[in-house]
Amino acid sequence: MAALRALRSGLDFMYLAAGVLAALCLISILTLIVLQMVARWTGEVFPGAPDYAGYAMAAASFLAFANALNRGSHIRVSILLNAVPDKVRRWLEIWCFGIGAATMWYFVWNARKFVYWSWKFNDISQGQDKTPLWIPQSLMLFGAIMLAIALTDHLIHVIFRGDHRITRDLEDQAQGE
Repeated sequence: MAALRALRSGLDFMYLAAGVLAALCLISILTLIVLQMVARWTGEVFPGAPDYAGYAMAAASFLAFANALNRGSHIRVSILLNAVPDKVRRWLEIWCFGIGAATMWYFVWNARKFVYWSWKFNDISQGQDKTPLWIPQSLMLFGAIMLAIALTDHLIHVIFRGDHRITRDLEDQAQGE
């Protein structure tokens, strides 16, 4: 039991850490935009700033997915799930998490090959920054792995416990729904 608690704590920490990295990517986007504005006002050039902001946006999106899933921030259409009996609901959730996890692991498998070939052929961006593309692609891959793990985690939890671990913040529900 202690090993399972340690695993649960580790997974929750990984999801939170990925969310923090996503927030840092958003802060870097803000910083890049401000630096580019200052450079334009002073007559200087900041080559590659839009490219770096784009890389940070892709990284932020993928890194935030697992944390958002655990916090209930993803859009879930639960009208059908709320209308069916508990046994049917459990099977529908197993089906949904199963399809989601399988899709994400398929994405991870192909994204891994994509990153590998970018690294192997030393593929660089076509912008002024000449960044090796495997670097920003690796951040995207890491976020995709985190989401695949989170979906698998919830799938296993639904199978063995009968419910998922997604919790919704009541304030978020009041604002968004």
